[in-house]
This record gives sequence, C-alpha cells and structure tokens, in this order.
Amino acid sequence: MDTTTAVNLQDAVHESYRELFNDTPLLVRSPGRVNLIGEHTDYNNGLVLPAAIDKNIVLAIGKRDDNAIHLHSLDQGQSYATTLDELERSPLLWPDYILGVAQQLIKRGHTLQGFNIVFAGDIPQGAGLSSSAALECATGFALNELFDLDINRLDLALAAQAAENDFVGVKCGLMDQFASVFGQEHRLIKLDCADFSHEYIPFNNPELRIVLFDTQVKHSLASSAYNERREQCEYGVSLIQKHHPEVRSLRDATLEQLDRYVKPADEVVYNRCYYVVSEITRLQDGCDDLRKDDFESFGKRMFDTHGGLQHLYEVSCQELDILVDLVRDDPAVLGARMMGGGFGGCTINLVKAEEVDRVVNEVSRAYYQKTNKTTQAYIANISAGTARLNR
Repeated sequence: MDTTTAVNLQDAVHESYRELFNDTPLLVRSPGRVNLIGEHTDYNNGLVLPAAIDKNIVLAIGKRDDNAIHLHSLDQGQSYATTLDELERSPLLWPDYILGVAQQLIKRGHTLQGFNIVFAGDIPQGAGLSSSAALECATGFALNELFDLDINRLDLALAAQAAENDFVGVKCGLMDQFASVFGQEHRLIKLDCADFSHEYIPFNNPELRIVLFDTQVKHSLASSAYNERREQCEYGVSLIQKHHPEVRSLRDATLEQLDRYVKPADEVVYNRCYYVVSEITRLQDGCDDLRKDDFESFGKRMFDTHGGLQHLYEVSCQELDILVDLVRDDPAVLGARMMGGGFGGCTINLVKAEEVDRVVNEVSRAYYQKTNKTTQAYIANISAGTARLNR
C-alpha cells in the first residue's frame, strides 16, 4: 500500500465509524500475504515461506454498553447486527470472519462485551492474497486491544484459523493467519507447520520487485481437488507407515520410501507425495539461496515448483500455465509460479525493478491474446504484520 492509499483508507474507516457510532474508535491494520515457495506443504506438516504485504484490512472498533454487535463493511456498503448470545453464521458471509473470531475468544475463556466495527481494505478479492485471514486477524487483534485480553500473537493467529475452520467452514492451515500476524518488513517467514516454530529470512533487494499476475478466474475444481489432494497425501503416508510407523506425515517421508512403498501401489498418489517431499527440500534449499543473496537460484526453484504443481500435483490450470510460460524466457523475470490452492488466482513473479512496466505491459497484452481475458497486475512489497494504528 502506498502512503497516500494507506492514509485515505485509514481516514475513510475512521470517519465512517464516527458518523455511524458518534464515537472515536481504536484503529487496527492487518495485511494480506504472499507465499514465495512451499505450496500445499502446510497440511503435510511441512515448511512454508510467506510474507505479509502492503495491502491491508483497516478496522475501527469501539465498545458498546450492551451485548450487541454492530458491523459495517465499507467496501460492501452493508451492515449487520447480532448479539454475543447469538453468534451464528450470517447470510452475508463477510460478518462470519468477525463473528467466528469473537466466538473463538469466548470459547477460550475470554470475556467480551458488545462492540461496533467498521472496516475496509485494499487487498484484491479472490486473488489468493488472504483477505479473509487479514480480517480475522484484525478482529482478534482489535478485540485483544479493546478488552485488554493479553493474548499472545500465536494464540491470536490460532484463534483466527479456528474461526475459519469451525465457523466459516474452510479447512485452511495456519500459514495465512500466521503471516498476517507475524510479518516483518523486508523479511520472509520460514514457518514449520509441524510445531509453529519460525525464523525470519532476509528478502531485501531494491533491484527486484514481487509482481502478481491475477488470472481473473477461479475454476470450480478448487475445493473438491483440495480435499482430494489431502486424502491422497494421507493415503501415501499410510502406505509408508505399514513399514515405518514413525512416519506421521509427508514431512517425515523420504523419496526412497515413496519409491519403495507408494509407487508400486498407486502412481497418482506417488506423484502427489513426490511433489510435496521435493517441495519441502526445495524450500530449505531456497532459504539457503536467499541467505546468500542468490536470487537467480531462488527464482529457478520457483519455476521448478510450478512444474511440480502443474504436472505432479495437478492443481494448476491453463490460465496459470500461460502466465508462467509468458515470462519463462524473459531475462528480467528470475522466477514465476502459481500461488495458492490452484485452479485460478495469481502467479507470483520475481522481476527486475527497472523492467516491471515493460513486463506487465507485454504479459497483459499476450495473456489477452491467448485467453481473451484481462489480467490484473499487483506490486507486493513485504511489510510488517498486524498492528495498532495511531492518529
């Protein structure tokens, strides 16, 4: 988010809150995220490498003197009201990300009273940048601040994830919420999804930009294929466990075990598992590249990841493949791959800063020629995580 946009968004949310509730609110900002490498590894207890970005949800909150909850989405132009005693899913969907977090905090023994919220954001919807996680984390952080709940950042991220799993009904891993809460400027987060330990990996090269190309499509296969891939990975683990009971997830598996126990039983399951085990190694090697400022080697690994997602894990789609192929031989693009669950959404690209305008123009034109669809390009700068805003 550039400074002008950030200030305008903050001002708009603040003024809307004052107009609606005649009070001065507490303001919170929570970012979306990208994931540089490590896709579909989170639910296999693997490693991921996300970062918070400079596209945010800005949320204003204030206490009420009753048990009511009054919510207003500035982007949707919609309001919703309920009470703390009636925390149920709404017909509008967007309130669920807020109500689910409130429910989780109450389940964890925290005492809330009624509250008002107004929010807006500049995170592109449907692009795979985790606007829902940003709203959940903004809500948890704001309630923590407003009611002095003394909840640490990991527990806030876990409560936000639980809200999405149990209230909204999306069985996501922790990566999105963790990145939103724990983000740091110019640093990626190497997150171990087995135990939530993490370390920060430097990513600060002024000669490179992270550019996202949005396919502007979301194919209906996404949710069913996601569940199917999880089941296939679990089946692969079960085949290994018959001989190595200590292997609890693909994080513990080796390529040799896959060759010996999975490949003879099911070729498709073998491909899925092979991709995941290789991707975990690829992420670790990629972190070594970044510690040495070897962005070219890191970029090649991004292309390798896309190949695995396309041919082995089979969660890409024609539009994503076209966007990656359009930059594959461009010397200004160090790496590119699909990002997120698949079957649509964005590709993430490492592009030389002085060539960004040219690359965006050429890719946009060629993508339209090949698909008759437009693509939207976003520049993502790595930013700090969820925080209170001062006025």
